[in-house]
Amino acid sequence: MFTDELRRNVWDCIRQQGLQAFAGQLSPTMFCEAARRAGVKLGKGPLHWANLVWLGLASALHTSKNFADILTLVLKLLQDTPGWESSPLGAACRASRRRCRPRERRRGGRRSKHDPRPSDPGQLSEEAFVQARKRMPTIFWEALFVLLHERFETEHGNLLSWQGFRLLALDGTEINLPNRRRLRDYFGTAANGKGARTVQARMVMLQFPQVRLPWQYTLAPRSHGERTLAAELLTGLRANDLVLMDRGFWSYGLFCQIQQQQAFFALRLVKGVHFKTLCRYGPGDRLGRWTPTDRRWRAAGLPASITLRVMKYQMPGFRPSAVVTSLLDRSIRKEKWVGLAVHSEAGRTLEPGLYHRRWEIETTFMELKVRQGMEGHLRSHTPEGIRYEVAGHVLLYFLVRWLMVEAAGKTAQDPLRLSFLNTLRELSDMSQHLLTAPRQRVARVLLPRLLARIAEHVVPLRPGRHYPRPGDTKVRNKGKGKRCLPSKLIRNVA
Repeated sequence: MFTDELRRNVWDCIRQQGLQAFAGQLSPTMFCEAARRAGVKLGKGPLHWANLVWLGLASALHTSKNFADILTLVLKLLQDTPGWESSPLGAACRASRRRCRPRERRRGGRRSKHDPRPSDPGQLSEEAFVQARKRMPTIFWEALFVLLHERFETEHGNLLSWQGFRLLALDGTEINLPNRRRLRDYFGTAANGKGARTVQARMVMLQFPQVRLPWQYTLAPRSHGERTLAAELLTGLRANDLVLMDRGFWSYGLFCQIQQQQAFFALRLVKGVHFKTLCRYGPGDRLGRWTPTDRRWRAAGLPASITLRVMKYQMPGFRPSAVVTSLLDRSIRKEKWVGLAVHSEAGRTLEPGLYHRRWEIETTFMELKVRQGMEGHLRSHTPEGIRYEVAGHVLLYFLVRWLMVEAAGKTAQDPLRLSFLNTLRELSDMSQHLLTAPRQRVARVLLPRLLARIAEHVVPLRPGRHYPRPGDTKVRNKGKGKRCLPSKLIRNVA
């Protein structure tokens, strides 16, 4: 990363204008603290780590623009506003331009073709941006996420807990990537329905399901298993954390890892697992001991067996199932674990059971990949560039969800009842005014107005809706005309 104090001052001003929508969360102090915790320096050039975070957010927000357009977007908008010449940023650009000219004259008026610094201090080459983001340390992103979560938990910690436990959801997904050789070699490919190969990366995420807020995630090649990646994420659990998992994460090693951290887990029962009943809590509710037959767990020094609570249930129209949890507290009744959102006879809406909150992470993946446009709009052709863009998308999703929590808090609503898609639209509609308005007007007028508009988009609550998977609606018996029952229920999505 080249050093240029003049351009750094200009680009710091541009960044602060570009981040006005999230100025309350991404302050200069936050970036400095993240660098201190990560043990790195922000840098002395215009493309230091704080500015690269802002450009990563801009890349995620403007998926239809290439990197060259993103580098000049904010400055163009600012130059078109009245009073640009007399603004502090306009004066800084003029001063920086005047100081650049004598240096060129001293060198005979010629610039090297490899010089990444253009004559205009408000411009940077796309190649300089590409090279800078390759060197951006992953540990800085991680430190920034940790700081943001600490602050969010300080302000809205009550939204993350259930019955005194911090509630988390764990799941994985695949992200389709551009069909480039370096990406194919690094991430790997998967066959699609047409027999072609699709370049994909594997993502595993830990999320706070009650606000759909990402906590930690990892991006890896397809050759890395989801359980292996989950083991890395689960090292950050705290005592009394309760993790809701998909049954694809059924692993004795993961169970013991969670218990060793004094945390708890819950997931659906898989076929072929048998329990020795120790006692019964009620109909379809028992305490059992599971002894895995795989000897590798004993070789790893893990206990020979584990005691779990097994709760069987069946919803009308669905197959029988069971929820297994390491939380053995009998005072938490079975009805609080299982159940779907329905309307009662009295007309009240009954909330879904705790385990079905796990579906919120599925909604997060859909909003992140489809609504926000992460899948299908990644531009980079290198693994480092893909990691950078994905980090920008996850951070943008986190900050948008934070805005939704604040908007819901002002109107005493559930944050999950607000529309994520309409929040993105409101943010896009006001983005130009947020970029060009003075900071005092943004804080006093525009941001409160934005939160009020976000709170207006309430998603209607329609419990009981379901969407069958492809193939579930096929007629099994053509003569009788019977159709199979839907196998998955998805909560109301904006």
